[in-house]
Amino acid sequence: MVNLQFFGGRGSSSGISNKGKAYGSQYKPVFEYENIKFVTNIGKNYEPLMETMTNGRIYVQVGGEDIIRIVQMGEENKRNKVIEFDKKNKQWHVHHGYLHSENSEKLHDPLSADDEKLLEKVKKIWHNRGR
Repeated sequence: MVNLQFFGGRGSSSGISNKGKAYGSQYKPVFEYENIKFVTNIGKNYEPLMETMTNGRIYVQVGGEDIIRIVQMGEENKRNKVIEFDKKNKQWHVHHGYLHSENSEKLHDPLSADDEKLLEKVKKIWHNRGR
């Protein structure tokens, strides 16, 4: 049995959301490598991954074989960066901050060199997971 409270959201330390649901109950773990956990949605509605109980955790949200977003947790185990793919523009971009873009002047920032390295690492791990 998987303890889903570790997937995070607001108030993850209690394990219960403001809506009374167990945090992470909308996600299913798919694969884990080091401190990177790959998860997929259960259903259409989900809360964004906001907090974690695992220091420095990186969550990778996948849909089928596609990587949708990478959520990095920072200080106090709270989300501080999201790298995600924009289907409309067919490009990766970054959101900085806990709430999405409070630490940036733009809504979508380009990837830094470190972001590119993390994205390539995540893609490699995901592609080679079954080998």
